[in-house]
Amino acid sequence: MALIPVTILTGFLGSGKTTLLKRVLTEAHGQKIAVIENEFGEENIDNDILVTESKEQIVQMSNGCICCTIREDLRETLQLLAAKKRKGLLDFERIVIETTGLADPGPVAQTFFMDEEIAETYLIDSIITLVDAKHAAQQLNDRQEARRQVGFADQIFLSKTDLVSAQDVDALTHRLKHMNPRAPIKAVHFGEVPLKEVLDLRGFNLNAKLDIDPDFLKEDEHDHSHCDHDHGHCDHGHDHGHEHHDHAPGEACNHPSHQHGHGHGHHHHHDDDVKSFVYRSDRPFDPAKLEDFLGAIVNIYGPRMLRYKGVLNMKGTDRKVIFQGVHQLMGSDLGPQWAEGEARVSKMVFIGIDLPQDIFRQGLDQSLV
Repeated sequence: MALIPVTILTGFLGSGKTTLLKRVLTEAHGQKIAVIENEFGEENIDNDILVTESKEQIVQMSNGCICCTIREDLRETLQLLAAKKRKGLLDFERIVIETTGLADPGPVAQTFFMDEEIAETYLIDSIITLVDAKHAAQQLNDRQEARRQVGFADQIFLSKTDLVSAQDVDALTHRLKHMNPRAPIKAVHFGEVPLKEVLDLRGFNLNAKLDIDPDFLKEDEHDHSHCDHDHGHCDHGHDHGHEHHDHAPGEACNHPSHQHGHGHGHHHHHDDDVKSFVYRSDRPFDPAKLEDFLGAIVNIYGPRMLRYKGVLNMKGTDRKVIFQGVHQLMGSDLGPQWAEGEARVSKMVFIGIDLPQDIFRQGLDQSLV
C-alpha cells in the first residue's frame, strides 16, 4: 500500500487554521482527507460542524472527509485510522493534522520517524505554518513557540495582510526569512488557499534541491559595514564566502546590546532567538569526519536544532548526498549524479534556537577533505 501523505498545520492562535480546516472539511474538492485535531486548546473546530450523538471521535463529512479529535496520544489515533482504513471501514487518501496554536510541531513530526509502525504507513508531506500578519510582530516578540513554528515550516502562509500596511508586511516577511530562509512565504485571505498549495508540497522529501530564499543569500553577499537599522541586516549568519570564516560572523554587530535602543516595531528583531545560517564550501567533505561532527552537534544541540538540510559534495561518490533533520533525528540519502560541468558546491542551511554558528562553521570546515 502506498504511504499516506500527512500535512502538519501549525500556526499562532487566531491565524486562520480553523478557517482553512473548515474549508478542507466542507468544500467539494473531491479528495478524501482525514483531519486530526489536537484538542488541547480552546480553539478547536466549532462543535457545530462536529455535532455527533455518539462518543465516537471520528466524524464523517458529507464530502468524503473525516474529522477526528484526539484527546490522547497521536500515535494511537494514527494507528486506529490506519487499522480502520485497512479493514475498509474508513476511506481516506491523506491526513491533515492541526496542532494547537501553542504546540511545538517537532514532536508531532518526530512521531513519523521514530515509530516504525507509523513510518510504514504514513509519510510526512510538509509542515505549514500560518502567521497572522496583524499580530505577528507581537507574538514573535513574546512567544518562543511562535518563533519555533516559523523555524519548522516548509511553507508559511500570511493571513490578515489586508489589515496591515505594505511596509509592515515587508518588514514581517523580512524577519520571517531570516528565521527560515527555506520556507516560501505566501499571503492568503481567510484561509482561501487553493488546496494544491496546501497538499503535496513535499517539504520533507530528501530532494536534491535546497531552496533557500534568493534574497537571503543576496543579502549575505553584500558588505556588512552598514549595519542597516531598519531591517537589522546583521547578525543573521552571513555566509561570507568561505575564505574568511575565522572570525565570528557578523561580529561587528551581533551582541544583544546592539539594539540601538529600539524596543518596538520590527527593529526589535535583531535578537530573535530562532535564526538560520547557510554554510557553503566548494571543497568536498570527508564522509567519516562529517558524520562524526554532525553526530556530535546533533547530540549536543539537537533540541535547539529545528530544521536543517544539506546537499553535499562528498569525497568518494559522484552523486549528491542529501541530508536533513528535525531536532536529533537526521536522515541522509544518495541523490542524483552531479551534472557534467556543474559546480560541486556543498550547501547547508541550519535553522535553530541560538545555535553557536562559529562552532558549526569551524567543525564543518574541519570536516572538509
